[in-house]
Amino acid sequence: MGKITIKEDFIKLQSLLKLSGIASTGGEAKVIIQESMVKVNGENETRRGRKVRKGDSVTVGEVSIDVC
Repeated sequence: MGKITIKEDFIKLQSLLKLSGIASTGGEAKVIIQESMVKVNGENETRRGRKVRKGDSVTVGEVSIDVC
């Protein structure tokens, strides 16, 4: 499990995947999200622009990220 600290109120899901290193490009992040491989707070998420806020948890496969 990893932690990502954000300075803003939120970060878009696609940007979070790139920042965390799960996706190397925006295109790769788009595919990962559209193929229902991402869960936000335990629920499947297919929107690239989903606003992820402090306190949220994002899971892709075996990798979990806590947003602080």
